[in-house]
Amino acid sequence: MKIAVLSGKGGTGKTLVSVNLAAAAGPAMYIDCDVEEPNGHLFFRPQAVESEEISVPIPHIDPSLCSGCRTCVDFCKFNALAYVNKMVQVFGEVCHSCGGCALLCPQGAISERDKIIGRIERGVSDRVTVLTGILKPGEASGIPIIKRLLADAEEKDYTFIDCPPGSACIVMETIMEADYCILVAEPTVFGVHNLAMVHQLVQLFHKPFAAVLNKCVSGENPAQAYCDAQGIEVLAAIPYDEELGLLNSRAKIAVAEADKYRTLFQNLLTKVERRVRPCGNS
Repeated sequence: MKIAVLSGKGGTGKTLVSVNLAAAAGPAMYIDCDVEEPNGHLFFRPQAVESEEISVPIPHIDPSLCSGCRTCVDFCKFNALAYVNKMVQVFGEVCHSCGGCALLCPQGAISERDKIIGRIERGVSDRVTVLTGILKPGEASGIPIIKRLLADAEEKDYTFIDCPPGSACIVMETIMEADYCILVAEPTVFGVHNLAMVHQLVQLFHKPFAAVLNKCVSGENPAQAYCDAQGIEVLAAIPYDEELGLLNSRAKIAVAEADKYRTLFQNLLTKVERRVRPCGNS
């Protein structure tokens, strides 16, 4: 059962929810796909960590074979190639590694070389297998790292995917194989704006989903009102809790620190399981 945890922006509690669900479910797998700023490993502190570099192919031009026909330059829609001073220049930062330039070059002047864009780390914390993707600063896209993370996912009863914030392509890649999506939102007007973005995204991908509202206080709750208006089920309303906030700021897993938090996230896990299992997913 693959559960993707999303939020329209950072700081809503997406990692709080995914980390504690994984800890409550163990044995489980936690996959941190927020490759630009991964922080789930700070909570789990995995042991026996293994690291693997992730690379993508980038074109390499052999000037002795290049005729200057500009076929590759005209083909590349990302402007990763330019013909300057009678030579083809490669701008690897914007290359999407499609390989089309090498296929089309009539002189066979283009080969490919690997460029390292980041790494994945794999370790174990108690009963949770922890996979973390780490994108090198300045790289344009972490999608190749995310694809590798999800390809390496083991068959577990529970796999929790900590998605990147927002609703861009990198998030789409992350939820593609998910069985269920949890949308985490804050109970504010801005929280509603960001919740609406990921709501539209999961609908686009026809994913079953529900919401978890975090940092809830008494009184007006725009996020609850949005969910009611849109017919979105709210699985849990996590109260604004200074103790929980302090544990989170210290990278402590709440379910391991207090029974009340274990009960909260165990109940949430039970609700999710009841909604996924009837669909035949595991």
